[in-house]
Amino acid sequence: MAYLWIKALHIVFIASWFAGLFYLPRIFVNLAMETEPTASARLLTMARKLYRFMTILMIPALALGLVLWLGYGVGQGPDSGWMHAKLAIVLLLIGYHHMCKSLLTKFERGENTRSHVWYRWFNEMPVLAMFAAVILVVVKPF
Repeated sequence: MAYLWIKALHIVFIASWFAGLFYLPRIFVNLAMETEPTASARLLTMARKLYRFMTILMIPALALGLVLWLGYGVGQGPDSGWMHAKLAIVLLLIGYHHMCKSLLTKFERGENTRSHVWYRWFNEMPVLAMFAAVILVVVKPF
């Protein structure tokens, strides 16, 4: 019974973390296009609050995933190549999360050099990562 609760909570926290990973770069798109100082300040406040909240959501998502993997043996065994690929995606997502912080810091300092088009492409990365991770977990292709 505890396994199902942990699994359910893991999915909820992952979905919540991804909501931030999807939305924060969209705020960056708007920041990159914004010329009005008051609007930029409002967007920066939104971005700061969202980054803090999505970091809080990331921690239990990762911790519960570790409990499933190490505590319950999910993705262990001879047919667990899919888990190695999924863990690589998770590491890339953690890096993406921290890259968002770096980009936010550049916006705060007024040092952004990237265009709104670059941020639109950057915004697609977590979508592709989620697609790949879900396929790996559900289909277990290898």
